[in-house]
Amino acid sequence: MRAEVFAFNEKSLISQNNPTVLADKPGFINAGGKLIDLSVPKVMGIINVTPDSFYPGSRVTGNREIVESAAEMISEGADILDVGGYSSRPLADDVPAEEEKKRVLNAIRRIRERFPDAIISVDTFRAEIAYEAVTGHGVQIVNDISGGDADGEMFGLIAELNVPYVIMHMKGNPRNMQDNPEYEDVVAEILRWAGERINKLRRAGVRDIILDPGFGFGKTIKHNFDMLRRLGDFSIAGLPLMAGISRKSMIWKTLSVSPGEALNGTSVLHAVALLRGVDILRVHDVKEAVQAVRLIEMLKGS
Repeated sequence: MRAEVFAFNEKSLISQNNPTVLADKPGFINAGGKLIDLSVPKVMGIINVTPDSFYPGSRVTGNREIVESAAEMISEGADILDVGGYSSRPLADDVPAEEEKKRVLNAIRRIRERFPDAIISVDTFRAEIAYEAVTGHGVQIVNDISGGDADGEMFGLIAELNVPYVIMHMKGNPRNMQDNPEYEDVVAEILRWAGERINKLRRAGVRDIILDPGFGFGKTIKHNFDMLRRLGDFSIAGLPLMAGISRKSMIWKTLSVSPGEALNGTSVLHAVALLRGVDILRVHDVKEAVQAVRLIEMLKGS
């Protein structure tokens, strides 16, 4: 990734009226020695070991439930399992590090024992938890909702661990991110934010970086749909792109349904994201997302 990619005028290159300037995205990411081929989009299944995630159907806490959830996702075609123990829904309470660590490491240990070859991502913004998950339990990917902003040790750790790193954009934190978020140009501002962090990661020696623009994290419904409409603009970063749209408020509030009734809307927007170049879908419902990938690949003639 060349640092000069981000030496652009956001107004001239990234706007609703001008064409996108693209950089080549890597075709693979190296996850613990396993090459993940991104020529076909991948599906990341969400395993929330929390009691308060926004979608009740995603919450798993008991050991048996954790393993059964992982087994179902793998059988349905999940390429990656993303394990998190800190609810990031709007207005969520803070979770002490020790409690998050206990939740996450127990779940990862149970999954790893049953599925030793699974590709597992840890969803955490705390470097100490990422370190233990990778070094102690063979986790291959770190997914950081704060993009390194919450823990100053994270970037150096990722370089040391040499694992793929997901940087996600979030304006504020879960307790205040939906307090009237404002942007002059949401896509341009996220790209500027990402560019600064990607350059730091590259200088530290991090090879595999995945960009998640952060649907629902400090964005209004309009911002979310603007991002989805212009998803291809994020390709200027030259990174694999991940989208976490599944059952979020941009769907269920727009349709006047509950998160539990938002699967159909989720599938529709997953198809849109796939047509706009997303490389990884982070989802609650693996089977439906895998089907969406297959259909869109057929449509594209892959």
